[in-house]
Amino acid sequence: MRLSKVSFRYRRRDPFVIQGADAELAPGDIVELTGVNGAGKSTLLRLLAGLYRPTQGTIGGRPAVVGFAPDRFPTGQPFTVAAYLRHVSRMRGSRTRGSGTRGSGTRGSGTRGSGKRGGARWEPWAERLHMEHLLDTPLGELSKGGGHKVGLAQALMADPGLLIMDEPFAGLDAATRAVLPHLATEVAGRGGIVVVSDHQGGLRALPALRHWTVTDGRLHEPSSPVPVSDELVTVAVQVPAGELPRFLARMRGEGYPAREIEESAR
Repeated sequence: MRLSKVSFRYRRRDPFVIQGADAELAPGDIVELTGVNGAGKSTLLRLLAGLYRPTQGTIGGRPAVVGFAPDRFPTGQPFTVAAYLRHVSRMRGSRTRGSGTRGSGTRGSGTRGSGKRGGARWEPWAERLHMEHLLDTPLGELSKGGGHKVGLAQALMADPGLLIMDEPFAGLDAATRAVLPHLATEVAGRGGIVVVSDHQGGLRALPALRHWTVTDGRLHEPSSPVPVSDELVTVAVQVPAGELPRFLARMRGEGYPAREIEESAR
């Protein structure tokens, strides 16, 4: 896959968000993409995925099956998690790369099975991403971490030749965070390409990891990765008393050590 002098802007008279990007991606590559907020990372990921077309330049050699997990999963849809994944499974089924992701599902169950024969199997991803307890939850009630899990499952179920993940570690529980490097390695091991926007350094332990950075709309590949700070900070949040148990449960479910602080009477 090759980017040749790729530039992009949203409107004709707008400044370019991406300028003159040149890069090559080979089967088996795993790329970490970094940059400050607003640098153009998400725009570049959408260009790679084919969701945007370059204003100038070309992108060639894109794999036929692309899995895209966005930074913010669009939860405003009238589905439960299981119903949504079944729906995507039916759309994805004819596009799988044939590595055993197909399955007959459970006909007539109405809740969990993948449905029609030939659909991409999503059930193994629900298990691996630790989201089986969310299957009957309406999408609109998901936390950010829960939405991320659904986005990852729909991106992975069709065995993508190009897997793109935008800040996938944000809001995930520790168990699921630990799984993501293995998933990236598996896709690359099958000859796929993985590109991940990540400011938390979640893939840094992978030995062959490539590093891209976007600065003021320009793509660079530094010889060493940008350092990631692992400093922890403490944040105090005020919530209505009746919402406290649910709030704490949600934060803990996303991997944050949240607890109630009793304020002294004034």
